[in-house]
Amino acid sequence: MDIEDNQELSQDELFEHYRFVASKGQEPLRVDKFLMNFIENATRNKIQQAAKQGHIWVNGTTVKQNYKVKAGDEVKVMFEHPPYEFLLTPENIPLDIVYEDDSLLVVNKPAGMVVHPGHGNYSGTLINALVYHFENLPNNSSERPGLVHRIDKDTSGLLVIAKTERAMTHLAQQFFDKSSEREYVALVWGNVEEDEGTVEGHIGRNPKNRLQMTVYPNGEDGKEAVTHYKVLERFGYVTLISCRLETGRTHQIRVHMKYIGHTLFNDERYGGEKILKGTTFTKYKQFVENAFKILPRQALHAKTLGFEHPVTGEFMRFDTELPEDMVNCIEKWRGYAKHHES
Repeated sequence: MDIEDNQELSQDELFEHYRFVASKGQEPLRVDKFLMNFIENATRNKIQQAAKQGHIWVNGTTVKQNYKVKAGDEVKVMFEHPPYEFLLTPENIPLDIVYEDDSLLVVNKPAGMVVHPGHGNYSGTLINALVYHFENLPNNSSERPGLVHRIDKDTSGLLVIAKTERAMTHLAQQFFDKSSEREYVALVWGNVEEDEGTVEGHIGRNPKNRLQMTVYPNGEDGKEAVTHYKVLERFGYVTLISCRLETGRTHQIRVHMKYIGHTLFNDERYGGEKILKGTTFTKYKQFVENAFKILPRQALHAKTLGFEHPVTGEFMRFDTELPEDMVNCIEKWRGYAKHHES
């Protein structure tokens, strides 16, 4: 892989560092645009501020924002980072708690909520809500209190949160050992021909776009990833499926489904916000655009979560209803499919 990056927080946690090496095929591109392509939530203003402070280096020399990055250039940038205490400001954000006891809680996260603070998202996260509602949550290795696993900002659904060190260790081990159970429901583009199947392919960063993950089918890069899918309902141009995760890689379902030609409906990062299947009729385009408005995010919901209780040893399984935006979008496609059946 030609492009590599390294992100770390310095000891006083005031700065965030990134390092990239431009690929051999890199056309000359302004460094501010180059960095915006590779750093999530990095605004042009944030990058310009870094340039003014002398915090952008190319091949060891500070550069201005209009420097043109070329193939082989080593680009480093340092952003001022709020102190850690600020990142963990307690915020009175309501939580949809599905289950709670002395060891853990299960929450149903709404779409649009970021799970933990990070660059560009310093407030309004699930962690900010958790530290407000619960004291003394255990820290994991990334210092994210209570967090055992995570789901994407625009994915809705179930997460388990540890309330004790014992629960954190026990639950984290289950996710590592693949003994936890996670099932998602997704609406994808195209008619998924097989009633069920398995997608295998290592997942790693996309060297051409650091905001995306990609599949490395020969395992030459990335980490092992396995997704089992099953068709729930067919609507012609889109298909409703369930996906069971054997591994938990970043964007796993989104990347694996795109890899087999079935990008998630309205998944902007992976091209699903375009009309990928269907006709060229104006009425059809209008129908799809209306469906996008109803569901203004990727069509993915973490519906079922199962794990062994860290104290009692009982296997617990939780299930949620699909959120309203997904239900309404599915109903719209169901109606379209019935109306256009031959």
